[in-house]
Amino acid sequence: MTNENERELEVELTRLQQEHRDLDAAIDALHQSPAPDLLRLQRLKKRKLLLRDRIAFIEDQITPDIIA
Repeated sequence: MTNENERELEVELTRLQQEHRDLDAAIDALHQSPAPDLLRLQRLKKRKLLLRDRIAFIEDQITPDIIA
């Protein structure tokens, strides 16, 4: 992997991590509302899971495999 590709992945990783934190805050706020929109809550949680999977994939790409 070239340094340029790794840098692009790190930038994307940072962006995805921020979006994940923002979704977490949105989900918490929605839970605190008197009548939470359950469909919206479900969609936010699903998006958060997709982001978590993408974050894990990118972290695996950045971190070199160590052959024991």
